[in-house]
This record gives sequence, C-alpha cells and structure tokens, in this order.
Amino acid sequence: MGRSRVLLIEDDRSIAELQKDYLEINQIDAEIVRDGLEGVRRAVNEPFDLIVIDIMLPSLDGFEVCRRIREKKNIPLMIVSAKKEDIDKIRGLGLGADDYMTKPFSPSELVARVQAHIKRYHMLTGVNQEQDILEINGIVVDKAARKAFILGKEWIFPTKELDLLIFFMEHPNRVWTKEQLFRQVWGMDDLDGDVFTVVVHVGRVREKLKKGKLSELPIETIWGSGYRFNT
Repeated sequence: MGRSRVLLIEDDRSIAELQKDYLEINQIDAEIVRDGLEGVRRAVNEPFDLIVIDIMLPSLDGFEVCRRIREKKNIPLMIVSAKKEDIDKIRGLGLGADDYMTKPFSPSELVARVQAHIKRYHMLTGVNQEQDILEINGIVVDKAARKAFILGKEWIFPTKELDLLIFFMEHPNRVWTKEQLFRQVWGMDDLDGDVFTVVVHVGRVREKLKKGKLSELPIETIWGSGYRFNT
C-alpha cells in the first residue's frame, strides 16, 4: 500500500503549512485547499484517505463542506475549529464528521488522530476483511458491504456511526464506558477530553434505530458507567 493522502481544507496559510509539514514527516501526503467550494470539489472527485476541515472558510463554511462531502463519500472527516461550544461539536458530528478537534492543539496530536482514523478506515475497507453478517433483533449489518438494515430497510450510517453499531453488536450485553468506546471504535489511546464525541455518535445511532421503528431500542445508558447493547 502506498502513502496515505490527506486533504487539508484550511484558509490560514501558516496553520495549513504546519499541519502539512507534520503529516508529511510522518509519511502522509497532504494537500492544501483554502476555499470551501474548492475543497468540496476536490474531496468528492479525487481519492483521499481523510479530509481535515476548518470551520471558518471562504465561500462555504466547514459545516456545509462536511455535509456535502458526506453526501458523496464515506471517508473519515475531521473538523478542526476554534469554536469550543458543545453546540458546534454536536452540529459538526451530526453532519457526519468522525472527529472534532478544538484549536489550539499540538500538530503531533493531529497526526496521531489522522493516523488512527486512516488505519481503521483501511482495515474496514480492505480486501481481506471478513464477510460477516451481523443480525440482532431486527438489525442486520453486512460488514463487507458496509450496509445496515433495520427491519429490512436499508439505513445510511456514516463511517463512525456504523463502526460503533458494529462494535456494540459484536460485544453485546456488557457495559462499555465512553473512554473504552473511544479507544475501541476510534482506535486512539491517551487522547483526553473526547468522550463527548462518543456521546454524540451514540445519540445519532440511537436516532436512526428509533426512526427504524424498532419495538425496543437496544442501546441502554447505564448512568455513571456507560452504555450497553442489549439482545
């Protein structure tokens, strides 16, 4: 496998160049786009392994960039922003982003997250992955095709939402803390303060299962502990 390829959609030249340098030192090719519309065009039409999206962009803000890319592609999307409010994180993750990093952050942390997302993405889309079909209480997931069905109807789950559902279905009837889920599903260790990402993704999965009209929602919140997928 060749070097991974990342698109940085960032209008601040100095920040973009710093991110690019750190990624390329770590054997990840990075290309920079400073305009939202151009970022969408390139992300949709070119083969990238991951997209990093700033929120404050000319022509099109990062939220809309994220939404438009997610409509066309299922590759990992990371939002980076100086916006620290929970509502912005909820919005970004709700539009299909797999991760949300708040500025300022160290370039090495960005590299660690990019590497983790790409590694998991390659594992999930690799030609050697198992042809498993998971089926529990009206929910069916075809792991090879990356498709999910609720009571026979296909539902579209973005990458991390589907990863989370698969993990729950493969490890039912036990309690998982938010920190454990972040390590297991996002594939990252020792990155503090991101359990909120787990909370949002669990909520999005639950929302789809509810819209799928299941008689009972299988993901239960165990207050003070975490979540359990009941069979």
